[in-house]
Amino acid sequence: MTPSVLIDSPLPNRTYRGKVRDTYDLGDGRMLIVAMDRISAFDVVLPTGIPDKGKVLSQMSAWWFEHTEDVVPNHFIRIADGTPADDLPFALPRELAGRSTTAKKAERIDVECIVRGYLAGSAWAEYRQYGTVNGVRMEKGMVESEQLIEPMFTPTTKAEAGHDEPMTLSDLIQEVGPEQAQVLKLRSLALYNFAAAYARERGIIIADTKFEFGRHEGELIVIDEMLTPDSSRFWDLADYKAGQPQASFDKQYVRDWLSATGWDKEPPAPQLPADVVEGTAARYAEAYRRLTGEEVR
Repeated sequence: MTPSVLIDSPLPNRTYRGKVRDTYDLGDGRMLIVAMDRISAFDVVLPTGIPDKGKVLSQMSAWWFEHTEDVVPNHFIRIADGTPADDLPFALPRELAGRSTTAKKAERIDVECIVRGYLAGSAWAEYRQYGTVNGVRMEKGMVESEQLIEPMFTPTTKAEAGHDEPMTLSDLIQEVGPEQAQVLKLRSLALYNFAAAYARERGIIIADTKFEFGRHEGELIVIDEMLTPDSSRFWDLADYKAGQPQASFDKQYVRDWLSATGWDKEPPAPQLPADVVEGTAARYAEAYRRLTGEEVR
């Protein structure tokens, strides 16, 4: 595996730099979104990249956008590959092909729309301490990784810096209004239910995931990424056993390594060793292969 990874885009005039994506306004109602090989954990961008991670994120999102457009509309136009069909105002460098997306420009809603189907991660931590998930009282005696009776919509704030904070449905209504809050909830649950059923047929459990939405021509559409190893918790159905942590095809592998180092989860983060980098890249590629039946291009 090549040790070189793209941490920053070589394109000029970037309008926004997120934890993973660089965004460019094309000036015609479209955005160019470039997924780099950066990886974040505990809301901190790590100094080590993961080879081809940006390609997995872009191409997996594109695959899901195309397969769910009849469930909920989204911003996706096409994966950019540097051909005239991209109709870009500049030449796309070869190294950015397959990791760049043209998309409709939308006004982002500053909310993370999280759906949980299983008791894991921060939900499990909250349940152990308080017996609740997102403030909702749960049954007694639940165990780690247990499947919930029905998926839960547990939104959070979307912080530009620092940690996202849990939101109740009342908080969400106050933020976006009752009608849009209901749309965000119903569309998030519809996407999760569709994707979870599809993935299960292919041997993967989607334990939880997050969606982002934006306003486009008066409608709330899905933006950013969708159902990737960065935004979701993917488990192997064949190995699943409630009552314990699960092996995953996402960045939980990185989180676990970082936690074991004793890092205080404040910048700067430690460098990832080669075996963790390679193991993470392999997990991302395997998730893509299992869910789409294709290889990353």
